[in-house]
Amino acid sequence: MQYISEIDQLAGYPSIDTEVLRTFVAIADQGGFTRAGELVNRTQSAVSMQMKRLEEDVLQRKLFERDGRQVRLTPEGQVLLGYARRILKLHSEVFNTLREPHMVGLVRIGTPDDYVMRFLPGILKPFSKAYPLIQIEMHCEASSVLMQRRDLALTVISREPGNDIGELLRTERMVWAASPCFCVDEHDALPLAISGDDCLYTHWARAALDAAGRDYRLAYHSSNGAAIQAVVSAGLAAMVSMESLITDDLRVLGSDEGFPPLPSMNLRLLRNPQMTSPITECLAEYIVEGFKL
Repeated sequence: MQYISEIDQLAGYPSIDTEVLRTFVAIADQGGFTRAGELVNRTQSAVSMQMKRLEEDVLQRKLFERDGRQVRLTPEGQVLLGYARRILKLHSEVFNTLREPHMVGLVRIGTPDDYVMRFLPGILKPFSKAYPLIQIEMHCEASSVLMQRRDLALTVISREPGNDIGELLRTERMVWAASPCFCVDEHDALPLAISGDDCLYTHWARAALDAAGRDYRLAYHSSNGAAIQAVVSAGLAAMVSMESLITDDLRVLGSDEGFPPLPSMNLRLLRNPQMTSPITECLAEYIVEGFKL
């Protein structure tokens, strides 16, 4: 009886069509009605009408702040965006699970190992729940070799012109990091822990130190991110890392301690054109959406 009464209560609320939510999310992602309309294959006037009904008739809340051709979400719009993404993902999971029993197979994904714990659990958990028959084979290697025999790859690419391959997932600042017990002044030549000579982090670190005229030595070398983290946490060396990967047991080293600035980097998703399939595209969509949340 309690279940029935809850359904009766919900019946008093207006419903929101998933296509309207899809348009709303497109506006939030694209920053404007015109670009969103192109994405969802609707005219700008049709998109405006949809959102007007959503704001005035359905939710009775202002969702957008307009600044010329640009639009920004109001606080209420930000709340709806989170719900909209979840609803659309669940909607997709229902149809994929019940109507696509052919979603069976293997996806090989390459990723630097320092991204695995930070980014992938929140993406792979709902994906595996929606597609329990898809096997994921994960390879943790340097960005330079990630696409070899892989369906998908998360890779670090510099922000230089011409490096816009794949799909941009996020842009992040690179920083110097060390243990709180690491004393910079004790070392004539800065000891570095690096992943390898072919690693972009290593290239950026050496180029920045060379340009600043600072002495350094490559003290520790491992292709395993956990090993690098252990060495740095022990106070034996400094390293270069994405700012979001700095853990509580490390500190960022700045210009006040003589550390030169580092370039920002792009994290991009690459698809192997020779290994495309419905299941690889499905995982790719989950990865892209996961980085938007």
